[in-house]
Amino acid sequence: MRRNLLPLAAALSLSGCAGVQSALSPSGAEAAEIDPLFWTVTGISAAVTGLVTILVAIAIFGPPAWRARLAGGWIVWGGGIVFPVVVLSGLFVYGLIVLQAGATRAGTAEGPGVTITGKRWWWDVVYTTPDGREFRSANELRLPVGRAVAIRLESDNVIHSFWAPQLAGKLDMIPGRTNVLTLEATEPGASRGQCAEYCGGAHALMSFWVVALPQDQYDDWLEREAADAREPQTAAQARGRELFLENGCGACHTIRGTGAEGVLGPDLTHVGGRLSLAAAALPNSRAAFAAWLVENDHIKPENLMPEYGYLEPDELDTLSAYLESLE
Repeated sequence: MRRNLLPLAAALSLSGCAGVQSALSPSGAEAAEIDPLFWTVTGISAAVTGLVTILVAIAIFGPPAWRARLAGGWIVWGGGIVFPVVVLSGLFVYGLIVLQAGATRAGTAEGPGVTITGKRWWWDVVYTTPDGREFRSANELRLPVGRAVAIRLESDNVIHSFWAPQLAGKLDMIPGRTNVLTLEATEPGASRGQCAEYCGGAHALMSFWVVALPQDQYDDWLEREAADAREPQTAAQARGRELFLENGCGACHTIRGTGAEGVLGPDLTHVGGRLSLAAAALPNSRAAFAAWLVENDHIKPENLMPEYGYLEPDELDTLSAYLESLE
């Protein structure tokens, strides 16, 4: 049984080194610069740990002559002062070089950029088109591949921290201050990010997706996303829109092109086209919309949205059908 447990433990450990939220699978220029720094620090840490383990073993179990040598003052001065100062100073300089490379890239960021505001507990994402139009999305960031983009990070409540591990290091979002993070995706694909600073309540469920697209696909998406919501295509979707407005959902949410102009909750104009719902707490599907409407406090405790458990099953289905159609 012990022979079986060791490979299983190793497999579980290695499984954390890959995936859509792994810093060890860089797909951004900043993450690619951080990656060798991580492995350098890890390698030095492993070597120092091994060396200390050997010295401790010698001090306990070694021959008297070896133990006497370790008792000399040179081990304190050399191993306890000189060696740490040299190694840590080298790592400090290396880290500064990596940080400076990221700062240099910040000056090459093109376009008006993106502003992301940390909410309780979701992400408000504001894009500006090349012609100066602004529009909102939520819980998902889309980027063009091969182009540095300045991401302005803000918070209107407590301190959050924006971390997309495959693209860059984390950066705090501090109330009353704007921090700027430069992201440059090097390949297309989707990766997952997370709030990396405890912010109360549903902090653990405050995630997001980053989708990197080729430049032409990104431009097409940006134009579609800036447009108003699509009109209902079926009677069920039309009835769903009526229910959305009748139940006061527009007091908190915006759907551009309708009477819904609320700003307390996420913009839902194109919610059907996102990868997930509720800050990556649920997949994007009609069933997930229905579950969120009636069980959101169970799915994401302490979120600020009321539950709509009074909706009849047919009303819940038509409302979910409308929201799903908003691509």
